[in-house]
Amino acid sequence: MIRAAVMSAPHQPLAVREFSEPRVEAGAVLLRTLGSEVCGTDVHLWHGRLAGVPYPIIPGHVSVGEVAAIGGAVADADGRPLMIGDVITFLDVYGSCGRCWYCTVAHASTRCPQRRVYGITLSSEEGLFGGWSEYIYLRPGVHIVTLPPNLPWETFMGAGCGLPTALHALERAEVRFGDTVVVQGSGPVGLSAAMLAQLRGAGKVIVIGGPAARLDLARRAGADALIDIDTTDAVARREAVYALTDGRGADVTIEATGVAAAVTEGMRLTRDAGRYVVVGQYTDAGPTEFNPHRDLNQKHLDVRGCWGSDLSHFYRAVQVLARYHTQFPWADLISGRYTLDQAQVALEDMAAQRVVKALIVPGR
Repeated sequence: MIRAAVMSAPHQPLAVREFSEPRVEAGAVLLRTLGSEVCGTDVHLWHGRLAGVPYPIIPGHVSVGEVAAIGGAVADADGRPLMIGDVITFLDVYGSCGRCWYCTVAHASTRCPQRRVYGITLSSEEGLFGGWSEYIYLRPGVHIVTLPPNLPWETFMGAGCGLPTALHALERAEVRFGDTVVVQGSGPVGLSAAMLAQLRGAGKVIVIGGPAARLDLARRAGADALIDIDTTDAVARREAVYALTDGRGADVTIEATGVAAAVTEGMRLTRDAGRYVVVGQYTDAGPTEFNPHRDLNQKHLDVRGCWGSDLSHFYRAVQVLARYHTQFPWADLISGRYTLDQAQVALEDMAAQRVVKALIVPGR
């Protein structure tokens, strides 16, 4: 029997349950879980703030593990045949059709209506489709990426889903050499955005966030200036950003907070004819208000939404980590490790921001 932590419904305590070992069909893979992240999305799931979730679920949408069984010949994203014992990860998004208008014409597979997500929109009644489990069942067609030998799996998990999400946001932002980039939010997405902005050639990176432990990580990640949300208000933060940008505002601002009011503030932190990317509004945090004349049109502001990530972002995130993981502190984002029986504690610690990134390690 295989043990897994199950979220039966919003606001209910997690329970560890046993599942039968699945029969591995052709094209599928059974993965022995090494680690699975606990992120803000899991907190949203627990709070019931995501629509269309088929509770009960096994949470854990970004995970890494060892190949335990293979249904015939299965290859990773590079076309390399998998072998028993390989250390791999996989894109949590499953089932994008590749045929609809969004997939083929808009080239925006993150909006495919057939899209389902491990640990979020696949029920535990269907199978082992979440990472908070001793084993994960990868259905035929799941996109698999083998971790390079020089990339420790815990370092990969430190970056977790935040890195490909931030990579997508940086693409949308079109950061140019010498740009001043403001990052709103110092969680995993914001911290990864601050690191990637430097790799894209940013001249200055300013991080707005909190609490102090996260700002310390931003400093160690190379941020040039830090603004603490706990000791400033919106007016003070705007004055600080303008003082650091010769009175113009940021060339690029990236919102990674999940707070609705941060969107209006971010528009006002960005210079005229600058670019503003909103990536943190993953759940409905309510409305915010802005002035269409002063905050948008007169500023000639370019505002871009950014939803999720696809295989290209996920694959390239692994390559970035393999090259730069010793230069930037992605591994240090993991500030708590928990067993399956401690999954509820991990979730509560994440909700209270007692940790930056929590890791479920089922084998311990």
